[in-house]
Amino acid sequence: MSGENYTTVTEFILLGLTDSPELQIILFIVFWAIYTLTLMGNSGMIILIKIDSQLHTPMYFFLTNLSFNDIFYSSTITPKMLVDLVSKRKIISFAGCFVQMYVFIALTTTECILFGLMAYDRYVAICNPLLYPVIMSRTVCLKMAMGAFTAGFLNSIIHTSYISSLSYCGSNVIHHFFCDSSPILKLSCSDTQMNETIIFICAGINLLGALLIILTSYIYILYSILHLNSIEGKRKAFTTCASHLTAIAIYYGTAIVTYLCPISKYSPIQGKVLSVFYTVVIPMLNPLIYSLRNEDVKRALKNVINRKRS
Repeated sequence: MSGENYTTVTEFILLGLTDSPELQIILFIVFWAIYTLTLMGNSGMIILIKIDSQLHTPMYFFLTNLSFNDIFYSSTITPKMLVDLVSKRKIISFAGCFVQMYVFIALTTTECILFGLMAYDRYVAICNPLLYPVIMSRTVCLKMAMGAFTAGFLNSIIHTSYISSLSYCGSNVIHHFFCDSSPILKLSCSDTQMNETIIFICAGINLLGALLIILTSYIYILYSILHLNSIEGKRKAFTTCASHLTAIAIYYGTAIVTYLCPISKYSPIQGKVLSVFYTVVIPMLNPLIYSLRNEDVKRALKNVINRKRS
């Protein structure tokens, strides 16, 4: 490098979603509405579970953690994106970029693990109902939730430390609306092959590992449901599991395509579209999915509304 002029990157420029001023205003309104619904929906879910004693079960304990995670998960990306949509220069500092990446990857990993824990909880509840209070005790659930967040932040340290240690001495324009690993690796003037391998392995372990737990749990759950004698029991079990599987299908469908695709085949446009789903849309959908397709949550909501009217 000694014979050429290189400038060390101290800040990044985010290209954002579009260059069209008219479209930027429309997207600002749409994403602002989605973000507001995300905060209201997830906060409302946490409050509803807190005040209704019948929802004080392991399933809703993990749902509370999922809502808590989604609030911060969305807040890591969306506010900055909204500001950039109405700004001429979309700048983020070098340190700020990697802080955003660190928190985002940590909460993304935590989300995957929480989905796996929720699947395991449903497996124990349906397949081992007599042992459910012992296996899923409050202490065990607390340890599981703490483990999910701890694993998320430890995994993020590996990702972020490797990527931030690379040299950035060329272009500082990120073809994305936030600091994600794939578009940033494209900017590095270092050899990124090892970094790509580490990211691929970590993403594979987290995404596919949690997905394996989910699929295994639901295979056993489906087998148990089909052998239930009660039609009402089958209906309730299917309804509860369907909401969980809907959220998982949307989240994993976009995340797997994004993070298990080789960096060399990374498409900025495809990356932006998929990222909008799992960073902005899915945190809003989770409380809607679990409330609209869950009889216990709808009953608790009706009770709260009736109490306020009386």
